[in-house]
Amino acid sequence: MISRKLTYPDSQYFSSLMENYLIENEELKSLYHRFPTLKNFKAQIEEKQVEFNSNNKKRSVLTDSLLKQYTRLDNSQESLENIELLRRGDTFTITTGHQLNLFTGPLYFLYKIISVINLCKQLKQEYPSYNFVPVYWMATEDHDFEEIQYFKFSGKKVIWNREAAGGVGRLSNDGLKEVLKSFQSELGTSDNAQEIVKLFEDSYLKHDNLADATRFLAHQLFCKDGLVIVDGDDAGLKSLVIPQFEEELLQQTSFHKVNETIANWPQDYKVQVTPRKINLFYLNDNLRERIVFEDEIYKVVDTDISFTKDEILEELNEYPERFSPNVIMRPLYQESILPNLCYIGGGGEMAYWLELKGYFNSQNITFPILLMRNSALLMSHKQLDKAEKLNIELKDLFLKDYQLYEKLTRQLSEIKIDFNSQKEHLEKQFEDLYQIAQNTDESFKGAVAAQQRKQIKGLENLEKRLLKAQKRKLKDYLDRARIIQKDLFPNSSLQERQDNFSRFYLEYGSELINAIKQNLDPLDLRFTVIVLKD
Repeated sequence: MISRKLTYPDSQYFSSLMENYLIENEELKSLYHRFPTLKNFKAQIEEKQVEFNSNNKKRSVLTDSLLKQYTRLDNSQESLENIELLRRGDTFTITTGHQLNLFTGPLYFLYKIISVINLCKQLKQEYPSYNFVPVYWMATEDHDFEEIQYFKFSGKKVIWNREAAGGVGRLSNDGLKEVLKSFQSELGTSDNAQEIVKLFEDSYLKHDNLADATRFLAHQLFCKDGLVIVDGDDAGLKSLVIPQFEEELLQQTSFHKVNETIANWPQDYKVQVTPRKINLFYLNDNLRERIVFEDEIYKVVDTDISFTKDEILEELNEYPERFSPNVIMRPLYQESILPNLCYIGGGGEMAYWLELKGYFNSQNITFPILLMRNSALLMSHKQLDKAEKLNIELKDLFLKDYQLYEKLTRQLSEIKIDFNSQKEHLEKQFEDLYQIAQNTDESFKGAVAAQQRKQIKGLENLEKRLLKAQKRKLKDYLDRARIIQKDLFPNSSLQERQDNFSRFYLEYGSELINAIKQNLDPLDLRFTVIVLKD
């Protein structure tokens, strides 16, 4: 097994905001607290330790809530030990979060969690007197069921068709037996296929709701790593942030603070999310709708539910679990209840976290170190050998398909498909003509310019026709390159955003996850190509 690295700009799949964050661009430094280096974690630990000392009530509430959430999980000794460690003032978390995608959804689900696990190991080696617990925060309160109701296997969608409302974690698993039948027909009967089927059965058919199923699934994949899985849809945990939720209802602090940041946002980058006046939902069975304040009344959108100021504060204090943070407030909720040092997420997540530092400062909550999750491309030795025989560099596979075919054609053509020297010669000739026009009749310059454009355009058309002819001549070669690229970049997208882990587990079994763990270094801020054994 081997791995190769390339820079994120070379991959061409990441935003300029993330590329510039990773090189510590000066104009972004005001948007984050500390950059992710091993050295910087020392100061982060010291700051968070003040906030979460061993006598902190939050630690005991957190531990007790998590122990309740783990009551139905077997073979969880490592995770339970880590949960108990959270009572101690020398224990900290490294956290990632993800939606409850059916059967984990895209491959990067694994990369997120493995990034968290591997960083905890590195920190323990660097700072042995502290404990570091890997955490996966389940997005159980999201209500975007359409985003999570399917996964892709070998280019086909495996879909869970059903009606859904409210927080997805509370959804019953009705209908997933039929989904498994459909999926099973694609897998075959190998030993690895049977392992995949059993994992799906045990996760979804033996649990009542999507939150329990996802917890079981993630636990089965990472139980030996001590991963702690958190469900934020929990009355005990939300009781810890009643003051922040109350301030949000009464003063709309997040709206004001995030908008202050957006007002000074660097012009070259897109703002990822825009805050609402109140960034809380009202959550109940089959219901998750926005809370708005109109005419001195708090209303739940698209319902008949409403509260006076006193009524909604009473509701919050009696039933904190009925209040659900949106994308703006969820990070503060998470960081308020966890002794967390670092949040690991994808590029889109990093972009909205960068909007939140001012809001965190207003709440006296330590802003976490932000680390972009590892990204990876899985390929077989056969695919690598084929690419090398075709003289294709790994970074060239990341080009858009038309860019790759044009580059290979120019590279292999016996004829030089480059008319730049002819264009330069033509430009020089027209410089002389412009001088003649200048010395005779300036109105002649327009005619010279028109002729110049015409002749340059003619050369460009000839170049395109020659390139097209050479592509036809090299068709067999380009077709072989096309097959490799399309297999590695389904739908002209990164593999990690398209394929489900089951496609690779079918071939490599449990060695797949071991190979990923061995090759991902969370603090190596480059894209990883992992070549798996055939």
